[in-house]
Amino acid sequence: MHSPFFVSILLVVSILTIILLSSKYKFNTFFVLILVAIGVGFAAGMDGESVLKYLKVGFGSTLEKIGLLIILGATLGVILDKTNATLSLANLILSKTGEKYAPLAITMVGVLIGLPIFCDSGFVVLSGLVVSLGQKIPSKRRALVACLATSLYAVHCLVPPHPGITAAAGVLNVDLGKAMLIGICIALPTAAIGYVYSIMLPSNASEESLGEVPKTDDSAGFLPSPFLSILPIIVPIALISLKSVLLLNPESVPPSFLNFIKFIGEPVSALLVGIVLTLPLFQKIDKTRLNHLFDDAIEKAGPILIVTAAGGAFGEIIKTLELGKVYGPALASGNWGLLIPFGLAAIFKTAQGSSTVAVVSTASLVAPLLASLGFGSGDGTLLALLAMGAGSMVASHANDSYFWVIARFGNQTVATTLRSITPSSALMGLTALASLYIAKWILGV
Repeated sequence: MHSPFFVSILLVVSILTIILLSSKYKFNTFFVLILVAIGVGFAAGMDGESVLKYLKVGFGSTLEKIGLLIILGATLGVILDKTNATLSLANLILSKTGEKYAPLAITMVGVLIGLPIFCDSGFVVLSGLVVSLGQKIPSKRRALVACLATSLYAVHCLVPPHPGITAAAGVLNVDLGKAMLIGICIALPTAAIGYVYSIMLPSNASEESLGEVPKTDDSAGFLPSPFLSILPIIVPIALISLKSVLLLNPESVPPSFLNFIKFIGEPVSALLVGIVLTLPLFQKIDKTRLNHLFDDAIEKAGPILIVTAAGGAFGEIIKTLELGKVYGPALASGNWGLLIPFGLAAIFKTAQGSSTVAVVSTASLVAPLLASLGFGSGDGTLLALLAMGAGSMVASHANDSYFWVIARFGNQTVATTLRSITPSSALMGLTALASLYIAKWILGV
């Protein structure tokens, strides 16, 4: 076992290297993670054969755990986006709330639509609706943009099947059904804080207007019914939730039915059901169009898959440092708890911009320390996972691609986006952390 001083220096150097190369010098994150992992392995005294062995094990096991989920989640999101199902749901909610409560309606839309769709995609497809509303209600223009941005962000960072939290759940071996349920519970107060902050923002039309919002091909055309639009979202969530609930007392369920629910309630199966339920959203089933959408989804999922797998390879190398033994006594006596996973993810996020990279990198570092931090149980590991998700919100600024999506498609200046999104993302992360401490008290962890 290496000394705590040596391990600390190695970790600090590796983290700073990842942040500098991927953020400041803009090198590809996949190659940065792989090369840093190799460097850590050699620095720790491993031979070349062992380094390559651990790299391949970490890379392959990560894809095994989350590869299908990310691809299927991206597919479901792309189809809901391109068939205008998201716009159909947004229009329904706005028609029920009216312009007076438009910011609240937009927050509700963001949370609902954000469950299956990545935050950047969700913002792009709904930006036209939000900017149009802002033109009708100039006093609420900035609030409407911020409400959409923060609500999508809350779900994206905390709820599977979004890539970062899903990949981290795979690293920590957390049950995805429970992660989804508790993640939604934590995301709701987090989105609420984003809403409160957003409606308190002053609006200055002359400062914010940048001309017409960029156009997308998805903002017009046929709108499917709201009922058909929401089915692919709620049915997979219901199936996953049903499995988690039934497994609390499996003896009371007939074995054949339980086996069926175990299969259909697995996130992979549930997402496949959701994709099948998107077929009625098409006016006409066209093989060419379907294949085009599937290709779009795979192209979107590909970069995420390789970065998360590289994070898994990095984590496998980190495991050989035996962080639990090195830092276990100090962490156990320090009572740091959720602050460790939260703080590490916040450092990664703020420094290099990607929430996905932040939460995956943190999971790799924290996994060996869970027992020492007091989170060795199933519920404890789940809380630690969501603490990483909370940290991965803090804070969105100019090195975050989502920040630029908000600025461009929200039709506002960079300065306005910095004043609205950056503080709100920090407040949301802290709110999620506070909610987790309440959950920790309730669960008795």
